[in-house]
Amino acid sequence: MSNDDVLLRRARDADQRAAADVWLRSYAAALPTVRCAHDERSVRDWFARVLVPQYETWVAHTGNGVVGLLVLKGAELKQLYLDPDWRGRGLGDRFMALAKQQQPDGLSLWTFQVNAPARRFYQRHGFTEAERTDGQRNDEHEPDVRYVWQPKT
Repeated sequence: MSNDDVLLRRARDADQRAAADVWLRSYAAALPTVRCAHDERSVRDWFARVLVPQYETWVAHTGNGVVGLLVLKGAELKQLYLDPDWRGRGLGDRFMALAKQQQPDGLSLWTFQVNAPARRFYQRHGFTEAERTDGQRNDEHEPDVRYVWQPKT
């Protein structure tokens, strides 16, 4: 299946479990050295109680189900996760274009310092590093970096 066959749409209540599944698979694949601070049940509950009903959550949907997700909270990009089989196929680029369309005045996000592929992805999309921390403010206690994107004027 090609990237062109993937529909980006707002998440529905029925997408909560599938989106959480993508998050869990992606986290495990992309961040093998980072301890996940929440168990599977807590992640699913977070999707059901917070991400889908309260935030602007988008999913990438194929005929086979959800293969990616994007979560915005105003101008903050909170989550961008792709099923591992869908990395490197242009889906992240589509999500990033959507995020910029939804927040044309600018975006910010946090990612872990050890996540070099994500950092390269965000830099390629015009994000610049704004801050680094020792990770004491995130649940994983993992050093992180804040990126910002401002549209060119």
